[in-house]
Amino acid sequence: MKILLIGANGQVGYELQRSLACLGNVISTDRKQLDLTNNDAVRAKIAEIQPKLIVNAAAYTAVDKAESEQALAIQINVDAVRVMAEEAKRLNILLIHYSTDYVFDGQGKRPWCENDNLAPINYYGESKLLGERAIQETGCHHLILRTSWVYGVRGSNFLLTMMRLARDKETLSVVADQIGAPTWSRHIADATAQIVAQYKGSHSQLDDYWSLRSGVYHLAASGQGSWYDFAEAIFQFMASQGEQVAVLSQTITADYRTSAQRPLFTCMNTDKMADTFDIRLPDWRGSLDLVMASFDSEA
Repeated sequence: MKILLIGANGQVGYELQRSLACLGNVISTDRKQLDLTNNDAVRAKIAEIQPKLIVNAAAYTAVDKAESEQALAIQINVDAVRVMAEEAKRLNILLIHYSTDYVFDGQGKRPWCENDNLAPINYYGESKLLGERAIQETGCHHLILRTSWVYGVRGSNFLLTMMRLARDKETLSVVADQIGAPTWSRHIADATAQIVAQYKGSHSQLDDYWSLRSGVYHLAASGQGSWYDFAEAIFQFMASQGEQVAVLSQTITADYRTSAQRPLFTCMNTDKMADTFDIRLPDWRGSLDLVMASFDSEA
């Protein structure tokens, strides 16, 4: 099966190259090979490759910069995505696309379900929601996988930033009133591969099988914690390995000014993913320990 992977050098895309390798001929593109600000180039690339599956791991993810770069966020998160969906519809294939917990306003105390009210409070979240709707409007076979607080061994993410600051700073304050589920990019990729394996096995029945399964699914780690909890777990692991780390303290969102607002509670209910695909990701703390241990083993 020919798989087109878009955004191969991002956090999730990097892991997808490994996870999808055994499932088909993975043709990977990054921003140098495919300019997502050029809709014609996106359409031409898909027409050239004629894939049996498109996995879009590319996105504009700079939450604060999106407030001042709205046109760019829309182009990458909406317009390019619409082209992918239109081509998936034309080819009668599946499009897998990643979205975010930031489509919710964070005003709640129970994990969000897929059909709960969508009301993003920043432009990044707005652009991702518009991307979801663009896919749905085409009528293509699709899986929109909403995930949260993604981190991994490469790219720009909270884990790597905290590891650097733990070594460089004497003290550090981290927000303690935003609650979510830190999710390892490798687990997102492996879960995607499990879904693709089912898709590959059912391809002769594509219309019936995937018309029933097309839709939005939440794919995030089990458990919940604040950014402070996340940082504390990172610092504790580093200290257990003999490293000197900064002294950590708590702050609140109201005292930590950023260009974009952040939702306060974005934990997501993942029962639909478990019921449909028999996939439920592990608790975030155990996953973080695995990632941290991998850094230690590579040292």
